[in-house]
Amino acid sequence: FNTPVRMVTYSDETKKFTVTAHDRTNDVTYSEEFDNVVVASGHFSVPNVPYFEGFSTFNGRILHSHDFRDAMEFKGKDILIIGRSYSAEDIGSQCYKYGAKSITTSYRSKPMGFKWPENWKEVPLLQKVVGKTAHFKDGTTRDVDAIILCTGYLHSFPFLTDDLKLKTANRMWPLDLYEGVVWEKNPKLFYIGMQDQFYTFNMFDAQAWYARDVIMGRIKLPSAEAMAEHSAKWRAREETLEDAEQMIWFQGDYTKELMDQTDYPGFDVEAVNHTFME
Repeated sequence: FNTPVRMVTYSDETKKFTVTAHDRTNDVTYSEEFDNVVVASGHFSVPNVPYFEGFSTFNGRILHSHDFRDAMEFKGKDILIIGRSYSAEDIGSQCYKYGAKSITTSYRSKPMGFKWPENWKEVPLLQKVVGKTAHFKDGTTRDVDAIILCTGYLHSFPFLTDDLKLKTANRMWPLDLYEGVVWEKNPKLFYIGMQDQFYTFNMFDAQAWYARDVIMGRIKLPSAEAMAEHSAKWRAREETLEDAEQMIWFQGDYTKELMDQTDYPGFDVEAVNHTFME
């Protein structure tokens, strides 16, 4: 604990990783060698902050959902929320509950589609802000006091060299990860929890058990070509997904595939899927 990792490198000569860390308690930096490395640092800490024309001169508050703390701050105010996923729904609901004057959510692809209160509107993507007036893709405008960016997060691994670094948007199936876990470019490196998520901790557990079994030699990995082909098939299926329900079934099938290859304690994936739909 209290020991951040500063750098991870891999040597083709020794076939080992060198991990450099900083012991903050004693203010000492040191390095150790390892046969395998598991990256389980998550990807919900570095906000994705898009820029829209007029942000630099907007006379109001602009914040990312990462920095949202108190809905009371927005009582009596006209709020614009950029995004249409979980945080947009949650933050909008909190602001409504605690007295926001109006809530406008701006979407890129399609609206959330719920039956909202009268003072909650969904509009196409923001194009620009002039003064305190937001202009949207459909030509409509609204005056707003604050803008909350529910625009997701970036995968960030500053401690990894470029050849070890996963580069992906937040999506259901990032490429270059066999079974969503094994770094195909170096199968001694593993990533846990790098997907957009419905299953969260059950999926993380199943991934950890799979990584453990590969490291212990219980699971033999196929060739690099076979791993890439397997990933491509999952990506092709991911690209057909049209809504949250299909995504839930997709991730349920993926989690089950992991569990079927290990001695992970089983659970009823289909029942869990139906629970998500309720």
